[in-house]
Amino acid sequence: MAQPSLPTILVVDDEPHSVAAMRMALEDDFTVLEAVNANDAWRLMEEHWVQVVISDQRMPGKTGIELLTEVRDRWPETVRIIVTGYTESSDMIQAINDAGIYQFITKPWHPDQLLMAVRNAARLFSLAREHDRMTLEMRYLGNTASSKLEDRRRMAQAGLGFDKVLRGANSPLNATIALARQAASFDVPVLLTGEPGTGKTEIARAMHYGSLRSDRPFMELNCAGLTDEALAVELFGVKRGALSGQVQARAGLLQKADRGTLYLGGIDSLSDRMQMALLRVVRDGIFQPVGGHETLSVDVRLLTGAHDDLRDRVAKGRFRSDLFYGLAVTELSVPPLRTRGEDVEILAERFLHEVAGAHGKPVRGLSAGAVEFLVAYDWPGNLPELRNEVTRMLILAQDMTLGPELISRHILQAGSQREGERVSGMDLCQLEGTLKERVELMEMRILGETLTRLKWNKSKAAQELGLSRVGLRAKLDRYGIEPHASIAEEE
Repeated sequence: MAQPSLPTILVVDDEPHSVAAMRMALEDDFTVLEAVNANDAWRLMEEHWVQVVISDQRMPGKTGIELLTEVRDRWPETVRIIVTGYTESSDMIQAINDAGIYQFITKPWHPDQLLMAVRNAARLFSLAREHDRMTLEMRYLGNTASSKLEDRRRMAQAGLGFDKVLRGANSPLNATIALARQAASFDVPVLLTGEPGTGKTEIARAMHYGSLRSDRPFMELNCAGLTDEALAVELFGVKRGALSGQVQARAGLLQKADRGTLYLGGIDSLSDRMQMALLRVVRDGIFQPVGGHETLSVDVRLLTGAHDDLRDRVAKGRFRSDLFYGLAVTELSVPPLRTRGEDVEILAERFLHEVAGAHGKPVRGLSAGAVEFLVAYDWPGNLPELRNEVTRMLILAQDMTLGPELISRHILQAGSQREGERVSGMDLCQLEGTLKERVELMEMRILGETLTRLKWNKSKAAQELGLSRVGLRAKLDRYGIEPHASIAEEE
């Protein structure tokens, strides 16, 4: 994710030590450009989007006031600050006022004084632009246009809201979505629990766009697998030079999500140290950037996700109880894909058309036989595994309609059992019946999986299984194995 750029400041002074001192005072909060005279400053102004110019008054060539007057005429929105000595006359002060200069700073200046002045100037620049934008909207957008703009905004939010969470009419996910809709408008932390890949992030995003914070940022981060240092940098940001090889300061997700929503997945993996740091955010709304000593405050709604049962972790002393109760004001359980058989076909078709569109490969959809096998599978990897399988099928497909012969062997094996029985190497010992009956059941599975994978090419199947066509036909008749309807129609 691209990092937001810092406001750009231009420092103009013909004395190198003065420029260096200003840069040291400002570089943690701003991108600092440097010029030694008016000509260099003008060139930098044309090449960069500068919010604030700080110029010394006495320089060779043009004076600071002359430079800033020209800047005002060309870039009137840029805030201008001049640095002068105590000995300047009242005429100079009048010239400063006439040039429309925001503030003058007398020498010798203190770093905190300079930093505060530039921060205020940058804030003034931001407020002025926001004011101009709102003025234009009020001027050129009448009531009808404003209404249309609001409608478009609501439609955009709906596209990222609960309607984007695909599910069937009788899906087990419907109860979770109903609770999420209710909780969305209450500005409290919510904990979502469920296996990896069940769509917790998507539900959290929908809750954000269904809340009063919907016009503010939504940020997300998966905490699992991150070291404490990496997680602290991502969450809290880092000051300039705090890490080896790190040049500029960097804002964390808490700052970026201010007045919005932050979703943290995998919080069951947090160390004791990071649990304590997150507790400060939950309890007091404060944190410290990495390498910084100042304490920053933030107004952010926290939505969190966990793969394991946090209550069990709290009982075992592996998760702070005060943090758990701070995060789990409301709890939502997201069911795994294996319990959502009705949703698999809807999701698979959506994934197929999304991937086909992304790769420019036209398709009609999935055949009935393919859907039957996909629905029968357990999907231990949940949504990512289903998307990967559909993508693989698209890559291998030669026809517009994707059939079961494209499905991975382990999925075919899981779905080839008659009357819902599934046999694998791990549950052979659980089969019932005589040895002959158990062998026949395994033989049925192997025949069904092989023929499905080879698209019911009996010659290839007989060759692979070491049978004659007559022998294969006899076994199919004996076990009553027939092709799926879609394949029978093709034959």
